[in-house]
Amino acid sequence: MREFEKMLKGEIYDANYDKEILKLRLKAKDICFEYNNTMPSDEKKKLEIIDKLQIKHGKNIEIVSPFYCDYGFNIEVGENFYANHKLIILDGAKVKIGKNVFIAPNVTISTAGHPIDYKRRNNGLEYAKSVEIGDNVWIGAGVIINPGVKIGDNTVIGSGSVVTKDIGDNTVAFGNPCREIRKISEDNRK
Repeated sequence: MREFEKMLKGEIYDANYDKEILKLRLKAKDICFEYNNTMPSDEKKKLEIIDKLQIKHGKNIEIVSPFYCDYGFNIEVGENFYANHKLIILDGAKVKIGKNVFIAPNVTISTAGHPIDYKRRNNGLEYAKSVEIGDNVWIGAGVIINPGVKIGDNTVIGSGSVVTKDIGDNTVAFGNPCREIRKISEDNRK
């Protein structure tokens, strides 16, 4: 089985020395470079570059430069998506983001993890676990979302949080590690 197939299946794969994986990642890095060096006012070209990365997306999306990803084709965002400066998505596995999601600056979404055993890690081995973010989510500045995490609908993740486990729907959550602080209620509309 090819290392690329192992990556997509969530198995341990060679992320650092496999030629096919390295070529795919380098291609995405070149496309990200093009995106990050395009005039912010050239929205048409920026969207064409997003399409070149094979990011699946709905209508009305904006990703403010700089933006970085490992592959692009494993990313899916819904309509009305906004990401501020310096979004990093390490997408060895699927990253699915719902509609009406707002992401503040300096956010990292990582599907990539490494073995604890240094011998395997030193051999370039890695695994990837998917990340899912629901609809109507706001992610604050400087948040890190770890592999395998699911964030529910209508949720707010506070700035500086490190999300290491699932967060439910209709929740305000923050901290390191990120945890549910309270449910969002009708009182929040006032």
